Amino acid sequence: MYKTGIRDVVFGENVKIIEPCNLYECTIGNNCFIGPFVEIQKGVVIRTDCKIQSHSFICELVTIGNNCFIGHGVMFVNDLFSNGKPAGDSKFWKPTNIGNNVSIGSNATILAINICNDVVIGAGSVVTKNISKPGIYAGNPAKFLRTVDR
Repeated sequence: MYKTGIRDVVFGENVKIIEPCNLYECTIGNNCFIGPFVEIQKGVVIRTDCKIQSHSFICELVTIGNNCFIGHGVMFVNDLFSNGKPAGDSKFWKPTNIGNNVSIGSNATILAINICNDVVIGAGSVVTKNISKPGIYAGNPAKFLRTVDR
């Protein structure tokens, strides 16, 4: 039987975690917040000043940059079912890299892609391709809408 919990995690300073959650063999940077009912799997790296809201799932091979916001119920996917079914072997999984200053809205799904710095992903969006231009993206599949007003 497997139990939820926190094990073998490298924590930075001033990390706040609201239990229950399932965190294992990952790295959480300084000043991060992890909400309840979050799972963060082995090998995940979350850099500094990030907020991960409740019910989000961050699978293996994900790296999240500095100053990022992950909304409620965001799902990261590393297995693209390229053979029409679950790979069953992690050697077929793909990585996801999230840049700095990225905000991902609630219930978004992030496939194995790269997102550059300074991006906003709208709630409920499905990101299926790399994002290399800062701005606001939304939809299924997510498409560029406009630049971010600063």
